[in-house]
Amino acid sequence: MNELKHILPGEPIPRGSIFHERRYRVALQHVKGLEDGGRLLDIGCGNASQTEYFAKRMEFAAGIDLQANRLPGFRRDLVSRKISNILLMGGNSETLPFKDDTFDFVTCFEMLEHVFSQDQTLQEIRRVLKPGGNLIMSVPHRWWIFETHGADLPLLPWNRVPFFSWLPKPIHDRWARARIYTRAKIEGIVQSAGFTDVTTELLTAPMDVVKNERLKGLLRKQIFRGDTTKVPVFSSTIFVKAKKT
Repeated sequence: MNELKHILPGEPIPRGSIFHERRYRVALQHVKGLEDGGRLLDIGCGNASQTEYFAKRMEFAAGIDLQANRLPGFRRDLVSRKISNILLMGGNSETLPFKDDTFDFVTCFEMLEHVFSQDQTLQEIRRVLKPGGNLIMSVPHRWWIFETHGADLPLLPWNRVPFFSWLPKPIHDRWARARIYTRAKIEGIVQSAGFTDVTTELLTAPMDVVKNERLKGLLRKQIFRGDTTKVPVFSSTIFVKAKKT
């Protein structure tokens, strides 16, 4: 169930974000056969900029998003760049419009935290995956310094208050716009949904929100370098890979 009062739909990351490359590189390290082709479903595809990375070697990729009113513009963008193996469609992650055992891979990035029922979403993902198929996803990390989705806090116009995500869950969930996870928490949720071979990594914060390019470059070079990190406070996102057996 959706236990958050202020939960909001997600927004797509702008095309060209370092995060798109980072997720794909980490996925290649952990998911066998990802470059060998197959059928892929990207849930919460947004502008399909992340979908493209995974669709490069796929026979076919479907992108589904709850905010279907945005999709015509995203479709035109794919056509203009002559990308023909991605189908974008509106739909709900809790009632996926596909038959059982359809896809070799299902991706969903920064999506699970927004849905009404994360358990139902994971069950639907497992249903449409072929036996042996892989779930590849990411969720926001609780121990990052800032709440990545912001919060509707009273009397505070700035919604990215430092360390808000570190507060006890009942306080966080009262004001947060999305769920947030620890590594152990998301591993448990995915395993409880019937997936096996669960692997997680802490993805390094991309620092995309820093407007000053010199400062951004310095932070990425000196502190937030590499795709993954062992330091929890340097990670804004948890990468998750799991298998349907």
